[in-house]
Amino acid sequence: MAITDILSAKDIESALSSCQADDSFNYKSFFSMVGLSSKTPDQIKTVFGILDQDKSGFIEEEELQLFLKNFSSNARALTSAETKAFLAAGDTDGDGKIGVEEFQSLVKA
Repeated sequence: MAITDILSAKDIESALSSCQADDSFNYKSFFSMVGLSSKTPDQIKTVFGILDQDKSGFIEEEELQLFLKNFSSNARALTSAETKAFLAAGDTDGDGKIGVEEFQSLVKA
């Protein structure tokens, strides 16, 4: 399944253009702009599965750094500071990675 099966290509393009500059990524506004925060828990879970590149059941720091590239291969990687802030916001149990429930909570925050 492609991410565009759930999210509109136009919304993805708009959300990505809002965070092209280094250190301009804000997960709350990105999730809102891309339309993810209005999706059902099952749709969010499907997007999580796409973002979980190694299919470990978690999104680890390396996968978070490449988060935007899941939406477009032309997108930039997150900076180290953005990646750490994103991980800190989503990792509520302190295990150093984001599980599906944590991701769903992060999207709906």
